[in-house]
Amino acid sequence: MGELHVEALLKSPNNSNYIKQLLTDIEALDHMLKNDMFEKSPIRIGAEQEFCLVDQGWQPSNKALKILEEINDSHFTTEIALYNLEINLDPLPLTGFGFSKMHKQLDDLLEKAGDIATKHGDKIILTGILPTITQKHLELPYMTPIKRYIILNEAVKEMRKNDFELHIKGVDELNVHHDSVLYEGCNTSYQAHLQIDPDDFRDTYNWSQAIAGPLLSICTNAPMLMGRELWQETRIALFTQSVDTRASTFLLNEREARVNFGNDWAHGDIVDFYKESIVGFRSMLTTNFETDSLTELKAGTIPKLRALNLHNGTVYKWNRLCYGASKGKPHVRIENRYIPSGPTTADEIANMMFWVGIMQGRPKKYNEIHTKMDFKDVKTNFYNAARYGMATQFYWEGKLVSSQDLLLDLLLPMAFRGLYAMDVAPEDVERYLSIIENRIKSYNGSRWTVEAYRKLTKEHKQVDALAILTASMYQQNKKGYTIDAWQLPRGDEHIIQKEHAKVKQAMNTKTITAQENDSAELVLKMMQWKNIHHVPILDDDLNLVGLLTWTDVEQYLGETGALEQSIRDIMKTQLVTITEEEKLSSAKSIMQSRAINCLPVVNGKKLVGIITSKDL
Repeated sequence: MGELHVEALLKSPNNSNYIKQLLTDIEALDHMLKNDMFEKSPIRIGAEQEFCLVDQGWQPSNKALKILEEINDSHFTTEIALYNLEINLDPLPLTGFGFSKMHKQLDDLLEKAGDIATKHGDKIILTGILPTITQKHLELPYMTPIKRYIILNEAVKEMRKNDFELHIKGVDELNVHHDSVLYEGCNTSYQAHLQIDPDDFRDTYNWSQAIAGPLLSICTNAPMLMGRELWQETRIALFTQSVDTRASTFLLNEREARVNFGNDWAHGDIVDFYKESIVGFRSMLTTNFETDSLTELKAGTIPKLRALNLHNGTVYKWNRLCYGASKGKPHVRIENRYIPSGPTTADEIANMMFWVGIMQGRPKKYNEIHTKMDFKDVKTNFYNAARYGMATQFYWEGKLVSSQDLLLDLLLPMAFRGLYAMDVAPEDVERYLSIIENRIKSYNGSRWTVEAYRKLTKEHKQVDALAILTASMYQQNKKGYTIDAWQLPRGDEHIIQKEHAKVKQAMNTKTITAQENDSAELVLKMMQWKNIHHVPILDDDLNLVGLLTWTDVEQYLGETGALEQSIRDIMKTQLVTITEEEKLSSAKSIMQSRAINCLPVVNGKKLVGIITSKDL
């Protein structure tokens, strides 16, 4: 669950003490490894389930802390956004009915949270990125007011010295500036943990890297953000940029993002791996230390390596190496961070079982994979899978192979063998891996989401389509079907109450604008060509300063040569505007009382849309 009592390291008087603790942790880790102190059996699995909370209108809720307090269960903890919570599942031995037991516990805990959320007027959604998130939900009032998150936000901003930049290009494009790390809160994942033998660390970790792309391609479930189709797993790009401590400059930046896949194979042991992390990334957080890890070892206590874990907690590798200590034994595990939340718990357990099966079923021919595959091909595979999902072609053993062929012909049989070798119950293996097989032959969460959204936008405005999409996700999840059996939305899953409708539900966001120094004659032609009657006018800072209407220019239709003046000379500057959160009925009243047919929709001085009498 992470260290909660932290402070920023950069300006802390405890800076030197933290560094001593960090170096001592490395020494202690090396001592435990060389003296064969690590637990190697039984192998255990574990998981963390992140989920979203939405209100009656399927918009992000802000009630996470209230719901968490009433749940009163140590399995639950906060996330950075007030519309997210996390469940930490109990670790279980990798054998027998471990996966179905984990599934039952997950369902029970989600049901418990769902019942309490219902009392507060909320519902639980399992998805990689909640479709109804808007920029309003990424402002500081939606950040969980816990010191750890506030300090993390301040520390990242201090390192950047600039606002955050978010630029993701897929079918659509998202390009915005932001002033906090809260974009991280858009991402919800199902983080699977697999305990590993530290003596086989290099081959095991490198194998987890090699299979990441193919595994991700079948699990993608986050194709959209703010109504834009981006990557099939947009979380990969979004998380990378949302906590990036590097600001862009005119100089070439060779440093690696804190959220990363890595730049090379692992070549040493677990101590070398952590040393590389410390060299590559500055520590950001510290806490109070009562003793040090070497002193604890000498006293016969297995240390928690708190300084090292604090550092590791702010370096977000998609396959992250984690150290832990329980029941008097240290252990290491790989945390799979790239699998998204949802669409159902059965899909999530299947994803986890598929990953664990491939990890445990690695044939001998793939030992020392770092000598047989080029790391850049492996990294290419991962980012291609994030972009294209099941449409990806992978570089595998020198050949270009489709996602379906690689998964069905090589990795699925490998997973069966790996799970049987671990004495996982055959009923569990057949049940969950058949979910993966059915999905390979049909579609995954991201493809369903894209097709559903495209269908809905044929009859609904964007805001309403996103709400109906979210409602459909919830309802089909409740039916218990896995994603391969989901139907596309009918469109009536969420009934829009017109008396409560807001301006954002009817406004047009793809608005043609002009600038005040533009040619009036050209703008008139644009209005004719596009058959539009209202053009918002912006200044050089892209602030709204005027509105050009058809009434202003129609007199020039027969004598366009007379339009030699700039738009500034003929536009309306006494503007009546409205914000997107105001009621649609208010917009209608304003237009009727002012005898106007258009209202620019603004956020401060910035234009965010336009609403006309035709829209109403």
